[in-house]
Amino acid sequence: MTLFIAMFATFLLQIFSRYVLNAPLGWTVEVCVILYIWLVFWTAAFLLRDSEHVSFNMLFLMANPRQKRVMAILGIFCIGAAMAAGLPVIIDYVQFMRIEKAPVTRIPLDYIYAIFPVFVIAVVIRSAVSLYRLFTPRWRAEVDAIAGEQQEEQAQRDLP
Repeated sequence: MTLFIAMFATFLLQIFSRYVLNAPLGWTVEVCVILYIWLVFWTAAFLLRDSEHVSFNMLFLMANPRQKRVMAILGIFCIGAAMAAGLPVIIDYVQFMRIEKAPVTRIPLDYIYAIFPVFVIAVVIRSAVSLYRLFTPRWRAEVDAIAGEQQEEQAQRDLP
């Protein structure tokens, strides 16, 4: 919420300075982009459930629970393994970016993109936890959570 408020306030400042004062501020665009990058990766890493991410899940939703479990295991393993395999290179590249600075604010790019390795680590951890749950006797609850069926049931219960 704080990142969004800061981004929106910077955006309003940009509009005010450009159209009211007729003196555009160059740094506001850059700060909005930086805040947006952090907002997207922070939200994806820590706030969204798996079912809230954009996905093409028509086949998954049509499958029976056991098929869903197999699909979930394969998909989550592939995503988690790919992110884990790429993590050392991602960290190395972000550290390399310290030699570059943002054009206007002069913020080192490694600070700007430091959220990306955090996002990747969160995805790997979430994948491991989800895989663990898919191999326990309560795997149906995890499949339902991935499919978003728990959210639909909760929404129907909340209706008057």
